[in-house]
Amino acid sequence: MLRHPLRRAAVATLLCLAIPAIEPTSANASDHADPMLFNDPESNITGLFFFPKDDRMIVILNVRRQLTKPVPYNLEPFEYAIRMDLHSQVTFDDPAEKARYGGTVVSPDRIKEDVTIAFHLNPDASVKTVTYTGLKNQDQIRVFTGVRDDPFVFPRFFKKNVISMVLSIPRTSFPDGQQDFLLWGTVFKGTTQIDHVGRSNRSQQARFEGLNTRHPSQHVASLMKRMAFWDGLYNPLNHNKETKPIADFVQILLQNRPYDLAPDVMIYSSRFPVGFPNGRLLTDDVAALTCATGDCILQDLSFIEDSSWPRKVVNDHPFMDEFPYLAAPGAVTEPPIVGSLKARVMMAIMAFVAVAVLLWLYRWRLYARATVG
Repeated sequence: MLRHPLRRAAVATLLCLAIPAIEPTSANASDHADPMLFNDPESNITGLFFFPKDDRMIVILNVRRQLTKPVPYNLEPFEYAIRMDLHSQVTFDDPAEKARYGGTVVSPDRIKEDVTIAFHLNPDASVKTVTYTGLKNQDQIRVFTGVRDDPFVFPRFFKKNVISMVLSIPRTSFPDGQQDFLLWGTVFKGTTQIDHVGRSNRSQQARFEGLNTRHPSQHVASLMKRMAFWDGLYNPLNHNKETKPIADFVQILLQNRPYDLAPDVMIYSSRFPVGFPNGRLLTDDVAALTCATGDCILQDLSFIEDSSWPRKVVNDHPFMDEFPYLAAPGAVTEPPIVGSLKARVMMAIMAFVAVAVLLWLYRWRLYARATVG
């Protein structure tokens, strides 16, 4: 039992310092609401959209959250890619899986891209190169890249821009009769994958950050391993009153839920009306929709950061009816200087050292008393 205050402080400090070591990819967290800032913010994926429009399919990949500064951008080191699996079997019999993920991937370990659309961008966000693998009628694909208004329905990102890659792909580019799609987006720097997006508002949850550097075929196995680790840590912490506050923290932010064991891909099927989680429309209020099935952090933050009532459920700028559909960008300015975490990290290390010294002194005092006695 951890009865002494010094021991309780030591355990809490060690746990806080251990979490970054256990989750080495947390510095590469993706999507809008992550607390971490990238050294390369242009590598941060902020959203993936997929929906039908007349005889075409529209795909949008956005990167670089909270963009307000003007060109140039540090885009040349990165490859941005949209990937599609057109062969994996998807079922729709489980209502919970359908509500959360749009369906159930029967063999998640066999997910493999049949289509890859890879972009390299110039510093002004124009296309440097775009390559297609696995698509027919490539000359009929329409492409836009550039700075646009962030379409995410969330107060923190109103009046902010993103860098967008938009494609209008004829249905004839896909196999005849293609109904079911698995999609995900990636960012590579050289040969290293540094970010991933599948179903919206998933990989930005702390318990999914480890998926950002892995292929979707590896996600379920990774989640099972991670679930076993955090369950093994949570259970003993929850059985001691001194460590129960730490257990509560682990449970809310880090412990996986029973329904998490699914690959992080976007599912779209033409069998059902489009709309999250069956693909994603620009108008989808993802924060509210995911909260209805278990993840409410964004919903809570939207109330905290905007006290107006009722809660805003549409973007701050109207979308366009024509390609590229996203609203025009807002004003650009030089961003404020952002502080560094180095000082806080040093303070945490110093606190750890101080606790370790106090523990050593406490044990030395007990040893001295026992020796004198």
